[in-house]
Parts: sequence; structure tokens; C-alpha cells
Amino acid sequence: MGGGMTEFLLQRLSDIDWHLGGAQLLAMLLLLVWLWAIWPSTDIKALINDKALQSRLLLTAFAINGLWLLDASITDGIHLHFLGLVTLMLMFGWRMATVIALLPVLFFTTFILQQPFDFAFYALVAIALPLFLCYAVYSKVYQHLPHHLFIYIFCAAFINGLLSMVFHMGAWSAWLWLSGDYPWDYLVDNYLLLIPLLGFPEALLNGMAVTIMVVYRPQWLYDYSDRHYF
Repeated sequence: MGGGMTEFLLQRLSDIDWHLGGAQLLAMLLLLVWLWAIWPSTDIKALINDKALQSRLLLTAFAINGLWLLDASITDGIHLHFLGLVTLMLMFGWRMATVIALLPVLFFTTFILQQPFDFAFYALVAIALPLFLCYAVYSKVYQHLPHHLFIYIFCAAFINGLLSMVFHMGAWSAWLWLSGDYPWDYLVDNYLLLIPLLGFPEALLNGMAVTIMVVYRPQWLYDYSDRHYF
């Protein structure tokens, strides 16, 4: 049993592409610039001084990581998995969520995409950009719609969860097309066509998670307040 497991792990490691090119280095530089621009200094300081927050952050990061590892592969570079990004954003803020998501991105690109040096590409295009767009949607909801509990759950969590999948798959498809890996027609017919199949469960997943926290653990949500929404 032990020898079989060792052989399996060695086989998985041997399948990983460790090639590092100039494009990957440029992407890493761009990722560092993006992280520098959005670095959540205040949230990091609060995290250092809060043991409960540290535990919650680690558990959430591992939960997101497990969610991403439940992946359905179509072809190289095209994978289907739920995200949980909106829940992460509503729990920790979009800047901190971007930093936290780097851990699942590292595992995903290494063991699922099997191209660890594509880490920065995936982090920027498929995670950082969708999180920023989801934050923009959330901000508009907060600014222009009534501060009501139903609005918060339905628009900020449920609808935004659906949009997070649209942003994620759309951005990653655009990257795969621009990089020349796949023609656009192929991506539309074999990847983008599946957005409704993943988008509505993603919306339900985030909506249910946020609803449970609103009821039982409202203090876990980043900027939620009963005073504002009741």
C-alpha cells in the first residue's frame, strides 16, 4: 500500500512541467506590482493581533483550496471548479481575499494545471481580476440599492457569485485565446457554453454560505452590520 502511494505521488510529480520562461517571469513581476498596489496593510496588522481571525483565515483558505481541487478537466488549461471568491471577499475584503487566494492558486497550478510557473498568470487573470470586478459590483450595489438584508444576500452574494464565474471563465478564456492555446470557437463551444452549468451552483454556494454567516456569525463578515441592513 505504501509503495503504491509513493509511486503514485512520484508519478504525479513527474507529470509537472517545471519550465520557466520569460512570459512567466513577466507575469510574476506584474503580480508583484498588483499586490504592492492593493496591499491590505491595515488588514494585515489586524490579522497579526487577532488569533481567532488567523484561525478563521487558514480554515477558509484550506476550504477554498479543497473546493478548487474538486476539479473536472476538459483539456490542458481548461478546468472546471467552483470558486468561493465572493464568500472570501465578503469575509475578508477584496484586497485581503486576493492575498488569501494565492495559496489555493499555488496548489491548483501545481497539482491540477501541473504548470506551477503559470501561478502568476492564473492569479492575475482568473482570480485577481474577477475579485476586483466582483468588488466593483458589490460597491455599486451598496451605493445605489437600499441597505436591506435581502439586497445584501441576493445581490452582493448570490448574483455576485454568478458573476464571479462569468468573470473567471470569461477572463481565462480570453487569456487562452490571446496566448494562442485555443481558437475562440473552441473555447465558446467547449468552455464558455458551460457558464450556466457552473454559474448558478456557484451563486447558490455563495448565497447559502453568506446567509448562514448573517444568521449565526455576522461578525465573520468584513463590513456587514445589523445596524445597516435591518
